[in-house]
Amino acid sequence: MAKDIGIDLGTANVLIYLAGKGIVLNEPSVVAIDTKTNKVLAVGEEAYRMVGRTPSNIRAIRPLKDGVISDFDITEEMLTYFINKLDVKGFMSKPKIMICAPTNVTEIERNAIIQAAEKAGGGQVYLEEEPKVAAVGAGMDVWKPQGNMVIDMGGGTSDIAVISLGDIVASKSIRVAGDKMNAEIVNYIKQHHNLVIGEHTAENIKIQIGTAKSDPEDKTEMEVRGRDAVTGMPRAIKITSNEIADAIQDTVQLIIAGAKEVLESIPPELASDIVDRGVMLTGGGALLKNIDQVIADALTVPVIISENPLDNVAKGAGILLEHYVKNPKPKSNKE
Repeated sequence: MAKDIGIDLGTANVLIYLAGKGIVLNEPSVVAIDTKTNKVLAVGEEAYRMVGRTPSNIRAIRPLKDGVISDFDITEEMLTYFINKLDVKGFMSKPKIMICAPTNVTEIERNAIIQAAEKAGGGQVYLEEEPKVAAVGAGMDVWKPQGNMVIDMGGGTSDIAVISLGDIVASKSIRVAGDKMNAEIVNYIKQHHNLVIGEHTAENIKIQIGTAKSDPEDKTEMEVRGRDAVTGMPRAIKITSNEIADAIQDTVQLIIAGAKEVLESIPPELASDIVDRGVMLTGGGALLKNIDQVIADALTVPVIISENPLDNVAKGAGILLEHYVKNPKPKSNKE
């Protein structure tokens, strides 16, 4: 028998949840291509290590941009590689797949995601909106008549939604998230220190000393190496966590503005539920230091970081798939 799987098809990472086993795969959404032969050389972790380090005929491509497929064929190659790696196909049957998409994807983008999953070896493919899936994965009971608010900060998009009775009441998907923060760190270091760094380095800085809030008491710093923008020679500098807070300030404020917009559009009863229950933060962005505090101060409601924010979407996809297989509903397969 084929094994059913839930897929978090993220801009930065692909995670796969296997029914009965939990998360069995977590790899970067990167594919390395030889431009002369158009041959796929590496996928996932191996391809990610090549980013910024390849000769001119090898390109490391991220086939998803802002949460949607920007290169259909490469996405299909990547999904096929991951699904084959897990050996989930049965002798006579194909796995059922639950896959997630940001809330504002178009019908064409929706169909592209479903098609890519089918071509990669999926049987029946379900598509569900990311914040709802993230809320389920974070352990929220979305089926009751009460307001659940979730902010899912990924690599390409931040999805904000209020969910009640198993459906999204109000939502917003903004195309700023972890990748945008990395780009802001790259720009900041170039402008303020005349040092050119790559996205790998920016990601590392964000993980190690990144914070959403400046603190005069915080003296955390790290050494950063790159290329001098003036002389072109390699150089190292020291950078502080407060500088990173300044660099990513715009992105943090855009996410807060999106959350306020969603809160302003919901019925008062649901708003009062959120005052009681708080807002759930999921996705890689939830790991940014002090982000919960900054959002709580701005929204004046409690903010909770989910237990394993990186795994929530894949886990939620697996749980929802089991739910739909047991309670088939034509509405769930929004094809």
